[in-house]
Amino acid sequence: MAPSDSDEPPAKRARLEVDSEDEEMVYAAPEPVRASNLYLDTINRAALDFDFEKVCSVSTSNINVYGCLVCGKYYQGRGRKSYAYAHSIHDDHHVFINLASTKVYVLPDGYEVSDPSLEDIAYVLRPTFSRASVPAPDHARISYDLASQPYLPGYVGLNNIKHNDHMNVIIHALLHVRPLRDFLLLTDHNGTELTRRFAVLARKIWNPRLFKSQVSPHEFLQEVNRASNGKFRLEQQGDPIDFISWLLNRLHKDLGGTKKRSSSIIFATFQGSIRVETQHVLVKADGEAKPTFDIDRDIKSNTSPFLLLAIDLPPPPLFQDSVEKNIVPQVSIHSVLSKYDGKTAQENLGILRRYQAESLPPYLIFHFKRFTKNAFVEEKNPTIVNFPLKGLDMRDYISGDHKEPILYDLVANVVQESVAGTTRDKENTVWKVNLLAGEKWYQIQDLIVEEARKEMIFLGETTLQIWERRK
Repeated sequence: MAPSDSDEPPAKRARLEVDSEDEEMVYAAPEPVRASNLYLDTINRAALDFDFEKVCSVSTSNINVYGCLVCGKYYQGRGRKSYAYAHSIHDDHHVFINLASTKVYVLPDGYEVSDPSLEDIAYVLRPTFSRASVPAPDHARISYDLASQPYLPGYVGLNNIKHNDHMNVIIHALLHVRPLRDFLLLTDHNGTELTRRFAVLARKIWNPRLFKSQVSPHEFLQEVNRASNGKFRLEQQGDPIDFISWLLNRLHKDLGGTKKRSSSIIFATFQGSIRVETQHVLVKADGEAKPTFDIDRDIKSNTSPFLLLAIDLPPPPLFQDSVEKNIVPQVSIHSVLSKYDGKTAQENLGILRRYQAESLPPYLIFHFKRFTKNAFVEEKNPTIVNFPLKGLDMRDYISGDHKEPILYDLVANVVQESVAGTTRDKENTVWKVNLLAGEKWYQIQDLIVEEARKEMIFLGETTLQIWERRK
């Protein structure tokens, strides 16, 4: 005869079954309890938010942490002396999920629950993608959150916790570069904590089954703060150019990249090479023509890799009348790209330089240099750059005789807005990003996601762009 129910504690007791022939009690092998009425109706999905760091709300430990599926708070452990166990008794909340394994337990009894209705919670906690489920670049399928609000996976708002909008726009821009996005969605990242958290954030942003149509980057940005030794912080406004430069190089290093080309997904996607020719300027009398390269003298040449191409903007006019002050200067993108045509020379500190690309990457990142420092303030150049959304021809800026056009299409466009006219005001600067979704464009500013008119995109003060090379 089997022992009675009271002989063993509930956590260790095996499931009881009744033999229909002799009505004798027998024990079956232990397994998760599968039932729909074991406190599962107390789960409150609206209270669940798995975007924050997985640390206990009492001990701040990140070891063996469980999430309460009733109130959404995190607690450590599930033993009799644990914080989760105490919470289950004092607050009468009984269903907890292990934030690492996604297994669900009922406390204080301590048994595991397996029920199909819990699969959506496990997926929100840990989204997974297959090659077939990764969205195509030209297809945007609408999903719905718990409140039946529509959203586009990949085009969801990112929470601006305090002053992290300059990092939010870079996160969005990079996660719309398809090779990098697919790498993060499909690869198990067991390396550094930074790459793991970036991959988790990517899966949440592209998750088609979100409970809320927004995502908080808090967990990733906390690791950014640690990895950068406090250079990039949530509470301090910064420069997206500094952030993307640091992030790309750090990801390349963390993924085992070397100086060799294509040694990581970062270099394979964004790295190109530029040829720089230099020559010292001969001192000439005042009033003579602008110095040019002298083919009769030695010209030094070297090739350097790049991840971002810096583009200089022409200085705005110093003296303007009352009418001209209301006119914002404009320039075409080809006129500012002439820096890289291999012919246009620039002089600085008695040295002439000219640039031309030796190779162009699958994805080009342009950095428009809007800010310059002098002895007193940091000045901003408000010049608007006119550019096409598709079909930017780069053959004039790469060495060699190219008969066919080398075309790039715009993927992401980062712009800044500030109340200051010609000086930089970091604290009052707002960063936005324009992203392509099929044939439509969307503008995202923190939690605000709205469709953008194509003809209005180039009117902003563009600071960074990502272009995709046509195959």
